[in-house]
Amino acid sequence: MPGGRIVVYSGIIKKLNLTDAQLAAVMGHEIAHALREHSREQASTDQLKNIGIFAVATATGLGDLGASALNLASQYTISLPFSRSHETEADHIGTELMARAGYDPKEAVEVWVKMSKMSGGKVPEILSTHPSNESRIKDLKEIAAKLEPVYQAAKKG
Repeated sequence: MPGGRIVVYSGIIKKLNLTDAQLAAVMGHEIAHALREHSREQASTDQLKNIGIFAVATATGLGDLGASALNLASQYTISLPFSRSHETEADHIGTELMARAGYDPKEAVEVWVKMSKMSGGKVPEILSTHPSNESRIKDLKEIAAKLEPVYQAAKKG
């Protein structure tokens, strides 16, 4: 959240029946968002995007309808991909944080396996602020494998 606050709703813990390691994955992900200041970065990007849309619409005489069309186009070409990249970055950093804390990074994969089983209708990734569950699971499997030595070292120390 803005200001660096981290919130994890108890509903996710209960609904997904998260283990301690899986909760560490969720918390690591949210801590990564705070560390990278994603909410601040998103707000700055949105502000610049809105100024650009206003400038283009005004300079070209597009009016409100044209500005709305530009806003919609920028949503799918700038905002959503930017948001998905933040989520992927938070997944990577969060998984490393949990591994360094001595939690098995493979448990981050399990969070998304559980989320995938619980999710109803699927929104195409291109229309979403988050990567698809399938993309996340594939990516996190690769990250978990790379972080196995970090996890093993943390368990020993």
